[in-house]
Amino acid sequence: MDKLIIEGGAKLKGEVTVSGAKNAVLPILAATLLTDEPCEIRGVPNLRDTTSMLKLLRSLGKAVEFDKGRVIVAAGKTSSYIAEYKLVSTMRASFCVLGPLLGKFKKAKVSLPGGCVIGVRPVDLHLKGIKALGADICIEAGYVVATAKKLRGSYIYLGGVYGSSVLATDNVMMAAVLASGKTIIESAACEPEVVDLAEFLIKMGAKIKGYGTPVIEIEGVKHLHGATHLIIPDRIEAGTLILASLITEGDVLIKNVRYAHLGSLMDKLSEAGANVTHAESSLRVKGNRRLKSINLTTLPYPGFPTDMQAQMMSLMAVTRGISVITEKIYPDRFMHVSELNRMGAHIQREGPHAIVEGIKRLSGAPVMASDLRASAGLVLAGLAASGKTSVSRIYHLERGYELIEQKLINLGAKVWREKE
Repeated sequence: MDKLIIEGGAKLKGEVTVSGAKNAVLPILAATLLTDEPCEIRGVPNLRDTTSMLKLLRSLGKAVEFDKGRVIVAAGKTSSYIAEYKLVSTMRASFCVLGPLLGKFKKAKVSLPGGCVIGVRPVDLHLKGIKALGADICIEAGYVVATAKKLRGSYIYLGGVYGSSVLATDNVMMAAVLASGKTIIESAACEPEVVDLAEFLIKMGAKIKGYGTPVIEIEGVKHLHGATHLIIPDRIEAGTLILASLITEGDVLIKNVRYAHLGSLMDKLSEAGANVTHAESSLRVKGNRRLKSINLTTLPYPGFPTDMQAQMMSLMAVTRGISVITEKIYPDRFMHVSELNRMGAHIQREGPHAIVEGIKRLSGAPVMASDLRASAGLVLAGLAASGKTSVSRIYHLERGYELIEQKLINLGAKVWREKE
């Protein structure tokens, strides 16, 4: 197992290109289960999670090719409706094969999911939506077993304790496209990744309206066909690179960006006094020492993304003043706080709040990544710290950031790997 060594102090400079969105490509790959015709997906990032999803598709009988960001999924010689524990347990997003398997075969057996340890993330909304379409569901030996003689459109309210659910919206939408009649999903997730999935399904022949809003309408069709699709840029990678430039007081041009997907982040950076300018599909970030502390609360899109909370906390840890960061999506997503404090940060947790007192500079230290976004936050902290920082368990980082190590090196960061 490798660890990442970062020698802090280098100001990032140059150009970097954002990869395709991890949280868009995984459900879109799952959606290829809805047809026997070939589908071509472009702009696919080469990530651990992508590899896991492709393995899962192969185990379900699909023929899969992946080369240079291009995936072709076609029907194989056999097919299966059982998603095994050994594959689903490694990645939560793999649970979204439940909807398309049920839609296609009218039966599905899917292991309960795994993924990052960031607090309780139940699948109750997924099951609520699938049941509303007419499926019978039971839990057997750690598997969700769903069957239906026929799926029927229905009104489904998908609001949860912490708001809408992206994966639940994806799952229900994929099951509903082959159900008879109309389905209305209220309190649907509005994230760009949900929109990307809906647009792919429409290319396959689905009839969907209202995606990108809290109310999605789906008119079921009898079958779907193959399609070609280009994945949207990863807004979380883009945000991480923006903060990497700011925390190192660098000057970076970030390409393949959709500015409209970064509204809440840009609003908070403007409040902090950051120098960010944008063109049609790129951003220019110039770091400075005059940033101000800000308060923020994570919320479902278009609110501030929970997946940017750890990275923003690292920036606020070296920004003058006191910031209060409130986590309303996953209230236990603060495992990076103790690691940042090991680097000299002054952060105190109070329930779903983290109170961050900015200091002039962090100190390099051995730290351990607890999840995907926490690992990114620790890398950013290491870039800004004096001395060397070693980040253990970087397999988390590899799950969601394509070639991030090489991208940082190309921008002038002093980063390398060593064996644990």
